[in-house]
Amino acid sequence: MDPTTAATGGFGWFTLAFINAGLAQGKGRSGLNWFLLSILLGPIATMIVVITQPLSR
Repeated sequence: MDPTTAATGGFGWFTLAFINAGLAQGKGRSGLNWFLLSILLGPIATMIVVITQPLSR
């Protein structure tokens, strides 16, 4: 595997985790928890945070 490709993939995964944290905070959930979950699950966490309902305030 080319080192540049691996670095780009890691950067994309990390960026996705930040996006998921922002989406989760917009729905009233913990951004930090979703960031960490996204580091582990990546696109699966994105799907989960998108389909879940916002928390009632």
